[in-house]
Amino acid sequence: MTFVKTKIGRRSFIRTSALAGGGMVVGFSWLASCKMTPEEVNSLPKEWFDINGFLKIADNGLVTIMSPNPEIGQNVKTAMPMIVADELDVDWKDVIVEQAPLNMDVFQRQLAGGSQSIRAGWEGLRMAGATARKMLKQAAAKAWEVPEEEITTSMGMLHHKASNKSASYGEMASAAVSIEKPDEAPETIEAPEEIELKDIKDFTIIGTDRKNVDGPSIVTGKPLFGIDTYEEGMLTAMIVHPPAFGLTFKSMNADEAKGMPGIKDIFHVNVYPEGAEKQWSDGGGIPELVAIVGESTWQCMQAKKALKVEWDGPSTLESTASYGDDLNKLLDAPVKEPARKDGDFNKAFNSAAKKIESIYSAPFLAHNTMEPMNFYAKVTDDKALLSGPIQTPEFLEKTVSSVLDMPLENIEIDMTRMGGGFGRRLYGSFGVEAAVISKKAKAPIKLVYSREDDMTQGTYRPAYKVKFKAGLDAENNLIAWYVKGVGTNDDLIFENRFPAGAVDNYLAEKTSLETKITTGAWRAPRSNFIAGAEQSFMDEVAELAGKDPIEFRLALFDRAIKDPVGDPEKNDYDPERYAGVLKLVKEKSNWSNSGDKARGVSAYYCHNSYVAQVLDLTMNNNQPKVDKVWCAVDCGIVINPISAKNQIEGGIIDGIGHATYSQMTFENGVPQQENFDDYRLIRNTEAPKAIESYFVDNGIDPTGLGEPSLPPVVGALANAMYKATGKRVYNQPFILEKEVVG
Repeated sequence: MTFVKTKIGRRSFIRTSALAGGGMVVGFSWLASCKMTPEEVNSLPKEWFDINGFLKIADNGLVTIMSPNPEIGQNVKTAMPMIVADELDVDWKDVIVEQAPLNMDVFQRQLAGGSQSIRAGWEGLRMAGATARKMLKQAAAKAWEVPEEEITTSMGMLHHKASNKSASYGEMASAAVSIEKPDEAPETIEAPEEIELKDIKDFTIIGTDRKNVDGPSIVTGKPLFGIDTYEEGMLTAMIVHPPAFGLTFKSMNADEAKGMPGIKDIFHVNVYPEGAEKQWSDGGGIPELVAIVGESTWQCMQAKKALKVEWDGPSTLESTASYGDDLNKLLDAPVKEPARKDGDFNKAFNSAAKKIESIYSAPFLAHNTMEPMNFYAKVTDDKALLSGPIQTPEFLEKTVSSVLDMPLENIEIDMTRMGGGFGRRLYGSFGVEAAVISKKAKAPIKLVYSREDDMTQGTYRPAYKVKFKAGLDAENNLIAWYVKGVGTNDDLIFENRFPAGAVDNYLAEKTSLETKITTGAWRAPRSNFIAGAEQSFMDEVAELAGKDPIEFRLALFDRAIKDPVGDPEKNDYDPERYAGVLKLVKEKSNWSNSGDKARGVSAYYCHNSYVAQVLDLTMNNNQPKVDKVWCAVDCGIVINPISAKNQIEGGIIDGIGHATYSQMTFENGVPQQENFDDYRLIRNTEAPKAIESYFVDNGIDPTGLGEPSLPPVVGALANAMYKATGKRVYNQPFILEKEVVG
């Protein structure tokens, strides 16, 4: 058994309350989870207590878990309550979960980003369930006058074998808080100083397949998403933003548009007035917009067409064509200090028996979430109620407070389920816009972006370039490795990741190019490009050395394990776990027997997890067709295997699609892609025919899973394309490499 001290943050972390009408409540932080409909569980109790941020046990044995964290499709609304339910030892069918509003007085991490929800919540979720179970045992011991250690639990029941006594959690929860003291409030059982967590081998829910608890509501069209929001008397709002990055509002003629059916008002909006305190999540927000308020989305869209707006700015703005030259100049320019330096790269490289150098590039990318940006806002003189799909509600609340000059306690933010995020909804300027528009319109409104609004005013994945150099000695051993990366508003390089620590002479440099094009996190930030480039170059070096790509990598990991270069504590990765997934995927793919398929391999570490992939493809009419992908993953304990496989498969398909087909370009500051007719995404028929996923069972605490499968597949794809065509691909999207794909 594992014992943990509840004293860690205990005052704000675990507490109990007496409830009028029975039931026990255990409050805890770091929790996000799911919601089942009442029809899917036992009958509801006569009274239900909506207390934000609490695990509730009702008098009939039902358990409700409030869900503070945003759900963006990563399925934490199922996985997180599974953790609590397992430690609580309750029947899964008796769990109901409700989405909590933002409440930073109770919860500590109401954020969806970095694939950290499960990792960050693991201990707290377990403590919450285990603490409730222990307190129920204490209550039973007191009621039955028996030692607590003789009481066992199972499926929401308490048992004392010697006396043949049993009780449901619901019965004992009521008893736990109903011990009356004369002339005093009901007595509460104190949260224990130490609790006993289950051994991994005793898990009954964790590690088993559980369907998405929101699944039935999603497929039957029940309102869960922000775009579904409807309130009686609510108006619709849409925006007009500058057509090019770098322009500002000058004037408008709205006479015709204001007279159109259903239009209530059209006005200029200064989203961030002077003195307003912006958060990091406001990056990319355009300060000056024109807002159209009407009765319906269609009416607002028609008014947009009739609206005449003039914008001011320089005559020459940034274009994609110039970025290539600027990034190249920065790649060749000296940097003040290297990000990491082991040995003497220049000396080793200059004296190397064999040398190789390559440059890789990637374009801007849009997020293109299935559900467009939207937010509901009802702002009055003294209160603001907001609701919508947001990954960073805490920071949205702070910005709204500053922009509206309203105390935080007067602002309420409800989080809806999101139709995708991929980092786009980390940046909540659309929520701020909704609040400002509602205040000026003096009405509740739902702001709705069109696809064109978002794609031409979005926060994009930066454009990148990276240069690699490597040197081999006369025995074809890698003796020198150099990497220098540059990105638009981003410096790209993770200097302490592989092969740092495995090469005697290692040099990493990084710099960035400032641009007015708004950029930000895009699924697996930075890793989404550097992984594919690094793993492509790794194959080039292995070929130069005349070695098998997997054995070449394993030899480097072996060096990092047995004789690491520099301080191993500086390295971000564990070489044994890294090598473990590579060995596993080699075995499962039968690496040396690819038949007539072109085969590529890749391995990468990010978001605290390790992923290795082997990809088979064939060329069909000069187009790459991925036949199969094998994927080995070390993300620690897998909470919900069926969901984990879904995340792995989704990341693989996403990575293949964007690397092969997608790009955003700009001419004189104007985005050249506005919708899916000119922004290419992967089609169903282009997805891999088969994906096999394998998870390392090592009992380590869980780590990230929503993002780690995307970055390495780009390298596996590029390496397989080389095997199929005999030519390397260096520039994304690969479909434009005409000399390779026709």
